Amino acid sequence: MSNIFYRYAPFIQDYIYRNKWEELREIQVKAAEAVFDTDENVLLSSGTASGKTEAAFLPVLTQLWENPSASVGVLYLSPLKALINDQFIRLEGLLEEAGIPVTKWHGDASPAAKKRVMKRPQGIIQTTPESLESMLMRNSSGAYRLFSDLRFVIIDEVHYFMDNDRGLQLLCLLERLARLIGFHPRRIGLSATLGDCRNAETWLNTGSGRRCITPITHEKGRSLRLSVRFFPIKEKIPNSDSKTLLQNYYDYLFESTWNKRCILFSNSKGEVEENIAHLKKIAAERHLPDNYLVHHANISPALREFTEQKMKSSEQPVCTGATVTLELGIDLGSLERIVQTGCPLTVSGLVQRLGRTGRRGGTAEMRFAFRWDMSLPPQEFYKEINWDFVMCIAMILLYTRERWIEPMYLPKLPYSLLYHQTMSWLSSQGSVKPQELARYILTLGAFRHVSKEDYLTLLRHMLENGQIERDEDGGLMVGEKGEAAVSNFEFLAVFSVPSEFSVRCNAEEIGTVQTPFPEKSQFALAGQAWEVTELDLKERRIFVKHIPGISANMWQDTGNEYVHTKVMKMIRDVLRSDEEYAFLDESAKKRLAEIRRACRNAAMSAVGSVFPITPTTYAVFPFLGTRGCMALMYELRRRGFGSVNMWLHRYIPVCIELKTDRDIAEIAAALEEIKQVGADKYSFTIPDNCEITGKYNDYIPRELLKKQYVEDYLDTEDIRENMDTGAVIRAELM
Repeated sequence: MSNIFYRYAPFIQDYIYRNKWEELREIQVKAAEAVFDTDENVLLSSGTASGKTEAAFLPVLTQLWENPSASVGVLYLSPLKALINDQFIRLEGLLEEAGIPVTKWHGDASPAAKKRVMKRPQGIIQTTPESLESMLMRNSSGAYRLFSDLRFVIIDEVHYFMDNDRGLQLLCLLERLARLIGFHPRRIGLSATLGDCRNAETWLNTGSGRRCITPITHEKGRSLRLSVRFFPIKEKIPNSDSKTLLQNYYDYLFESTWNKRCILFSNSKGEVEENIAHLKKIAAERHLPDNYLVHHANISPALREFTEQKMKSSEQPVCTGATVTLELGIDLGSLERIVQTGCPLTVSGLVQRLGRTGRRGGTAEMRFAFRWDMSLPPQEFYKEINWDFVMCIAMILLYTRERWIEPMYLPKLPYSLLYHQTMSWLSSQGSVKPQELARYILTLGAFRHVSKEDYLTLLRHMLENGQIERDEDGGLMVGEKGEAAVSNFEFLAVFSVPSEFSVRCNAEEIGTVQTPFPEKSQFALAGQAWEVTELDLKERRIFVKHIPGISANMWQDTGNEYVHTKVMKMIRDVLRSDEEYAFLDESAKKRLAEIRRACRNAAMSAVGSVFPITPTTYAVFPFLGTRGCMALMYELRRRGFGSVNMWLHRYIPVCIELKTDRDIAEIAAALEEIKQVGADKYSFTIPDNCEITGKYNDYIPRELLKKQYVEDYLDTEDIRENMDTGAVIRAELM
């Protein structure tokens, strides 16, 4: 056993003996050295089930045991309540003899437990950014009492927070907490899916005044078993043949999941419900037990917890259909296989999902299943390609051959969050002088790129719209209209949640839906079909009864996905190559060959990366990521190339379509020039209706939103460094 073992507190040594650990893992040894021997932040990045949680908590709890804190000593932050609940159970077992209490602090947690820790602050608090926001905004004196001697902040699933407003909100809250208590506790970040850790280190250090140590470990490579199957279907031709083709797809999903402890991942809640409904139907037709469950954000917390517990403890194999809610590190026991319909949204997501299986040296197995409607009418060659199928191949190659994962993007101008944090702090303070407000808010690390002039523009706009107002002494305070916003429970979250209806069967809540289904209508939820018995619009409740059969449901997608340029480059390489990939089945190999052939045929009439569609319509394939492709679109518009728009397959930036009276040679020459001399994104004409993610954008002046769009949504450097000006398949390969 490593010497680190003897530096752990006695109760931890006993825990290790009781659980018959033969040795400490490398990540646990190096994390302990960083925690024990330095005073810096620590970033722990290693694979799922590599022992990161213990690597962080064992030395932290040792220090807390050796030098007890006069308040809560450890603040654990998680993106999901379910992850908190899971870690709560694991920590309770570890701390049962140490006298260090653990308190869950979120909307579903016990009020009595919160009162106990408020009365005697000690131990560990596990919470979410939204609950921490509530503490600082509505009870700052209570927050001071809880955390006056806080030693460590542990942030789980760092990658989940990094590139969005929720993560920036968390950084703001940690700085506000540090200012409240007068010092910066150490931060420890945990993640299984970080490629280049430098951005994560920058994110974790923001506003803390500390450096970051990222222990380098040499993990043993896991054995992977990957397969991709392709199912051609004919949805537009309603005959027995088309039904058979579709049934083949569901039969494969059934055969891949039956009698396996596994997760069936899909990218949408509607698809999860559809898949599980069909698998339940097949099980019933074959007189087999129904071992299929559903887990996604619209399932009630009680049913989600039931699913998690059953997956962990059931003696019978259970398959759960899920979205991202089971992608993170909730302990689900030993899983035998992951099945994915369609392509994961990112390489990071693929790695997270793959990491749910093959733990502790076992083989990690993941099957991908694609279906594609081959009965669609003929159209442009690139619109007949299922690009997510090609992207899945590219992602598998990037991870298996290069171990590459997307670097996280750090937004520079989060104006929606700037409004939110301004209102939150004003709400906690009452009245604040404008200079003091600007000094406090703009020195938060998340807003280091926001100028004083832009903040003044925002504050003036907020005054004009009644969000804030001046008092008699010239101070700023929350206005009458702003009060309605900050007093709403939903204000605590910086991400948008669609308006939803609670679905109830008798006294049990099943979950929520966005559609107010009328009486007698049918829909799917939680892997079951339901018929509406009563609709209460005032209370936003739908009462239902269970019915047999299969029904459908759809949820509004509120997320934006950005494809990285390296993924697009690998897609290009897959299309140019003749290589056969061992993880493709025969149908998938055939489909890839068809796609490659279509690209090569189209390339015969192309000039560079420009493909003629009609005498006045062209498609440009720059193979850039989303931000670079959008920047190129605006540069071509600036150069007067007529109607220029980006064509997306779902969220994949496939190409740029031009309708222009200029010829193909002129377009190709312009692209070469743009690549050589670059583009100035600050000279682009940005429309007022440009789409920018932000819950509170209605309170932001359009001029600031357009500035944010240019800064955070467009990447002209990507054009110069990475734009492809050659054909999809070069002539020598034809």
